[in-house]
Amino acid sequence: MVSKILMTLCLLSLFYMVKNDPQNEFESDVDGELCSNIEEKRKHLYTGPDALQDSTQTCTKGRKSRDTKSGDHLIRSFEDWGFAADQLLLQSFPIDPERKNYVRQVRDALFSVVEPTPFNIRVKLVAGSDEVLQDILDLHPDVVNEEMFQAFVSGNTVLYGSTPLSHRYGGHQFASWAGQLGDGRAVMLGEYVNRKGERWELQLKGSGLTPYSRRGDGRAVLRSSVREFLCSEAMYHLGVPTSRAATLTVSDDPVIRDQFYNGHPKKERGAIVLRLAKSWFRIGSLEILAANQETQLLKQLVDFIIKQYFTDIYKTLSEGDRYLTFFSDIVSQTAEMIALWQSVGFAHGVCNTDNFSLLSITIDYGPFGFMDSYNPEFVPNTSDDTGMYSYENQPDVGLFNLDKLREALAPLLTEQQRFQMTKILELYPDIYKTKYMEILRRKMGLLGEEEDDAMLAAVLFKMMTDTKADFTMTFRQLSELSLNQLENATIPSHLWAIRTLQPHEYFIRWLHLYSQRLKHHKEDSDEERKARMDATNPRYVLRNWMAESAIRKAEKDDFSEVKLLLKVLQNPYVKQEEAEKQGYGSPPPEWAKKLRVSCSS
Repeated sequence: MVSKILMTLCLLSLFYMVKNDPQNEFESDVDGELCSNIEEKRKHLYTGPDALQDSTQTCTKGRKSRDTKSGDHLIRSFEDWGFAADQLLLQSFPIDPERKNYVRQVRDALFSVVEPTPFNIRVKLVAGSDEVLQDILDLHPDVVNEEMFQAFVSGNTVLYGSTPLSHRYGGHQFASWAGQLGDGRAVMLGEYVNRKGERWELQLKGSGLTPYSRRGDGRAVLRSSVREFLCSEAMYHLGVPTSRAATLTVSDDPVIRDQFYNGHPKKERGAIVLRLAKSWFRIGSLEILAANQETQLLKQLVDFIIKQYFTDIYKTLSEGDRYLTFFSDIVSQTAEMIALWQSVGFAHGVCNTDNFSLLSITIDYGPFGFMDSYNPEFVPNTSDDTGMYSYENQPDVGLFNLDKLREALAPLLTEQQRFQMTKILELYPDIYKTKYMEILRRKMGLLGEEEDDAMLAAVLFKMMTDTKADFTMTFRQLSELSLNQLENATIPSHLWAIRTLQPHEYFIRWLHLYSQRLKHHKEDSDEERKARMDATNPRYVLRNWMAESAIRKAEKDDFSEVKLLLKVLQNPYVKQEEAEKQGYGSPPPEWAKKLRVSCSS
């Protein structure tokens, strides 16, 4: 197993500033009246197949679809913004012919047409990512104040020319085949091509029932939506491949949840996140087609993904070789993604195949967690009774999920190609180990590669485990020790995480070995090493207690800390005065140890 191999080697495993008063940024209500009446159902014109022409939707307003953007100017009115004229998913794949929205099994289709279900009570846009809105969606800051924009991001209106879709997929959940799953509370509004020529898929999460909702209500609650909104942006700025989050909208509509599945359901506030990705296809997208022997559709989808997202493979290789190289690329990219997870102490919480992207980006933020004290067995999800998706198990889970991808691709391959795919997968442990060690060397400020580097890391992790040292700040504060301080074991009092290690029996010896390793590159100064390490080791990550603090305030209609956290996490490698005042760079509060998160969201 990957984790056992690596344990042997190294014991491993913004807010958006508008011109209004800062206290009111993004906090705008969506009125009950919009266009003539937001509650009125009207005929809505769709682009696409003739079979899709009879949809109804709350409130529509004329839009001009735009193929590309020219120049560097941002769009100043939402009236001028629109989805791409060519909606590739809608045009390329068969759509579920059933137009009624009820839970059902779907076959021979990748998507069902589903319109968002509008909120009813006091809908409010409370936060947005300036980078996503401007750099991806080309929107000028003033646009967030427009009523139509607020209705759009809350699911209260669908734009002209848009055909909202929910995706059908399956998956292995906790290692067992779960059959059809799908977007149970997400609706893809459309594909947008920005001024840089990038194509993005916009999706509302928490927008109501879909054919794939199973026993759910299609909604998301405030606490989980705050976490997804913040973590999507936090991971991006940590350098981890991820989906993005544009806006967070809340409502006073009640949503009933039994948060810890203990028989104590309660009312919570509903919320919607507008999130984006280049593609939302995941391993489960292929699994459901292979499991149901929909081989032609499976081939059509794989060919589409290769053509759209793995263009070098499509342009240079023949069909048979494309599938092998496609799989090889995903193996390498998934190994790299998980190595990056491990390097920042991140545990996803629900590493099912339906939550593993085919583009190897982090998606579907649920009961995730960033470690405080280093613990290889860290499990953020209280629903994970066996610890299957613990921090140290994530590399192994990646291997399991990739093997399920291999099985899903098998119907498209010859016997020889299937054998070759098995051999490709066998490379995963070494790819992961190599990538992870590259990152660890950067985290420790080491130049070059030496045989004993893994041992040096192993002993550090051993000390961190035994002393329960803070994962994030141990690496961060290591950069603040000069070579002279390392050689003399002089630890300043403000380096609280490093001082946690001091009582350990290996500490003095480890400092000596570490300092000797650093001296192998005499030209490397303390200042240069610190700069490298500070660019690799964040000072701030979205710890559960920080998210919880923001959520508790948000539940009282105070979104100030949500906005502060967004601002801080957009620059996690730089010490920030506001963050320090909030204690984000200090030891976690004692109450943080009692926090729990679950799959209930």
